[in-house]
Amino acid sequence: MIKPFLNEHFLLQNKSAEILYHDYAKDLPIIDYHNHLPPQEVAQDINFTSITEAWLKGDHYKWRAMRANGVSEKFITGTATDKEKFQQWASTVPYTMRNPLYHWTHLELQRYFNIDKLLDSDSADKIFEETSEKLRSQEYSVQGLLKKMKVELICTTDDPTDDLSFHQEAKKKEGGVSMFPTFRPDKFAIISHPDFLINLEKLEKITDTNISSFDILVEALEKRIDFFNSQGCRLADHGMSQLFPFNFEGINLDQVLIKRKDQKQLGDSEVQSFQMNVLIRLAKIYHTKNWTMQFHLGAIRNNNSRLMNLVGADVGADSIGDYPQALGLSQFLNHLESESKLAKTILYNLNPKDNELFATMAGNFQDGNSIGKIQWGSAWWFLDQKDGMEKQINALSNMGLLSRFIGMLTDSRSFLSFPRHEYFRRILCNLLGEDIHNGLLPNDLDWIGKIVQDICYHNAKAYFDFQMD
Repeated sequence: MIKPFLNEHFLLQNKSAEILYHDYAKDLPIIDYHNHLPPQEVAQDINFTSITEAWLKGDHYKWRAMRANGVSEKFITGTATDKEKFQQWASTVPYTMRNPLYHWTHLELQRYFNIDKLLDSDSADKIFEETSEKLRSQEYSVQGLLKKMKVELICTTDDPTDDLSFHQEAKKKEGGVSMFPTFRPDKFAIISHPDFLINLEKLEKITDTNISSFDILVEALEKRIDFFNSQGCRLADHGMSQLFPFNFEGINLDQVLIKRKDQKQLGDSEVQSFQMNVLIRLAKIYHTKNWTMQFHLGAIRNNNSRLMNLVGADVGADSIGDYPQALGLSQFLNHLESESKLAKTILYNLNPKDNELFATMAGNFQDGNSIGKIQWGSAWWFLDQKDGMEKQINALSNMGLLSRFIGMLTDSRSFLSFPRHEYFRRILCNLLGEDIHNGLLPNDLDWIGKIVQDICYHNAKAYFDFQMD
């Protein structure tokens, strides 16, 4: 018997899986502790003018698919109208079958707009008009979209020089979804970053500091950490290709900073030592604040220079990198642990070959005093799909405690991306349901249901302990 596409038992292959999802997971609130949503749009509770603005603007997942389908850049990031861009996306959707975009697209149409019709070139005009009209109504404002998905809390990703004024504005408004900032200091750790000097100038201005040495740089960043902390921030995030093995001997960090300010070429050892010293110093500060630090490791970014020159950075020309991860990560965590200054930490890998590496690395530094202190984070970016999630869940089950996992996040720039939590929950429940069905787990739905609820919501709530008004 052929099952209907995307019905209420989507991804659930047996009765136990159905019970775990519908009775235990489905109605839980969402804590989305890592995303790239614009704080201004949350604070001002904006309405989008069209489904294109809400769905395609900034979504490099869709952009990559459209380019692969032969769509001109004019209809992706270019000058075409919103309706023309949507029509090109709609024409692409049927060709995304077996890509997670196909599932996500139709889940989002169902969950937000109650549209069951498949999106293609024939249905495009009607779906464009219907969704765009709804998005312009108060019920479909940004806050309305979040509440439709039972989102309780979101953590944005913010530059250290951000004044967090929109977080402050959002906090003053009653009845909105709680929003907290996340400290993202990559551009100050990666001294070779093209915008390092521009950002250094911004940091000097906002801290009223002349950053003439490495220690003064760290002190200026600590001032910003203090400010972020006062605004409810409890997480830092770092997106790096890798953490490098320590090689500090003979490197004068003050001289490295001066060379960079003089726009002189730096050697690899100087760049790497500077990065690791910044991260170590910041990590110790995070520990004093009882923050959680996150490391997203393994991307090779902006591979297509032509596209970068045409459109800019972060437009869908990134991919999985092939970097050594074990030694640098081990040394970094061990250095902090040896001084009893290792904060709660979440590790994310982009290369699936590193799954077991990251799962076992997290296990090395659990301290026995806090539950799941070092987390191997959810399947990230290119791994954020059915196969990738299943592999992450299975590796974590084999090498750690799945029951203490803090679960899913969107890592998205889109307010329509929150059905990804449902996607994860269904996949999780199906894996556990299959084990029950096959006699690999006991038929104890109350206990396994509790584990499901913990992974989907309660573990994250306890782990971060956000102070919500």
